Amino acid sequence: MNPNTRTRPSRIRGVTLLELLTVTAIIGILAAIAIPSYQDHVRRGQIEEATAVLSQGRVATEQFFLDNRTFAAAPCPANTDNFVLTCAGNATAYTITATGAGNLASFVFTINERNARTTTSPWGNGACWIMKKGQSC
Repeated sequence: MNPNTRTRPSRIRGVTLLELLTVTAIIGILAAIAIPSYQDHVRRGQIEEATAVLSQGRVATEQFFLDNRTFAAAPCPANTDNFVLTCAGNATAYTITATGAGNLASFVFTINERNARTTTSPWGNGACWIMKKGQSC
């Protein structure tokens, strides 16, 4: 080794503040897009549960009518984790309503003896079951 050459101490490399801020900004942007999308996806799954229960309730009510010739006192489907179901019926007509609970509190779906389906929700109101944001009848 030559005595005239100095050895430099090795430089310790780390993450700069600019790199750290850039990564943080990218993660923030991705989270701002991904979280609402995921929440809508979960909400759509919960709505599918409600419409399935309403459809099953319609079949059970129609079967009750065939056996008894009246919709009065027809069985009402059980509540789900996210929806409260109510039934109203008389001799010739019925309505089954699923009203949202919790984060679905503003969603209401109905079905009646004519198979007329209605929706009241932040995603839209109409004479059909609106299952996702942006959908219309």
